Amino acid sequence: MPRIALATYDPGAEPGRDGDLPVLLRALSDAGAEAVAAHWDDPEVDWAGFDLVVIRSTWDYAWRAEEFVAWVERVERVTRLANPAAVVRWNTDKRYLGDLAAAGVPVVPTRYLAPGDAGEVSVRDLPDDHEFVVKPTFGAGARFAARYTPDERETAVGQLARMHDEGLTAMVQPYVAGIDVSGERALQFFGGRLLHASRKRAVLAPGTAYDADKVPHPDLESWTPTPAEVAVAERALAAVPEALELLYARVDLVDGDDGEPRVMELELIEPTLFLFLHPGSVDSVAAAILKAAAATA
Repeated sequence: MPRIALATYDPGAEPGRDGDLPVLLRALSDAGAEAVAAHWDDPEVDWAGFDLVVIRSTWDYAWRAEEFVAWVERVERVTRLANPAAVVRWNTDKRYLGDLAAAGVPVVPTRYLAPGDAGEVSVRDLPDDHEFVVKPTFGAGARFAARYTPDERETAVGQLARMHDEGLTAMVQPYVAGIDVSGERALQFFGGRLLHASRKRAVLAPGTAYDADKVPHPDLESWTPTPAEVAVAERALAAVPEALELLYARVDLVDGDDGEPRVMELELIEPTLFLFLHPGSVDSVAAAILKAAAATA
């Protein structure tokens, strides 16, 4: 009987937000595994006692990235971890988009502004002819992300100043208008195969403050990906270091000005699986996890 840990976050007194977690625990148990949910930062957990640790919903890691990466590396030293520590480390910093672009993968154009790169940031550092987005290279759930018009550059400079004061590197991207038409598509892979896909509408509404709470998956619905979307997603995954060892991945796509899909983000750490939209995927996910656990033995 394989022992499997699904790593999650500690919600404290609040209800847990990972709806996939109880579904997966039940499916793994029904398939003959001993599966438990464990808080990634719980010092009492003996990670070496598991055949496989699967990162599932460690959704507070973006606020504690260094601590989280150190935990990932400790766990991998004592047991098998999915996804591997090298992949997790690479994916925590969204400057990976530059690596994908260098490999020929179509991505949303991105400029990075790190603290101290070129003195104090001003409106001259921001686009004056199109809407744009500012967000951190370390982040999740649209944390510290906002959409601006050229007339709002002074406000955006204030956001950049606060981010730099907190030691965060900022990403500046054109606002991809295709999101307002065709939404953002999430292609989910598990066990090396396309599992299912979903679509959501724009997360960043005009005028929403960067430090305001956002709905992470508005108007989420099931989606049938096009051949072009699958091709771009597969190119992105092929460009990931240690890609052959990926257990799971989610590729988020939007349409560029040319109407062709581009990678918005690559989620290789703790992507929501949206199993409530795709209940037929549960058995496939459980089977892939069990296969990975068996490979450890």
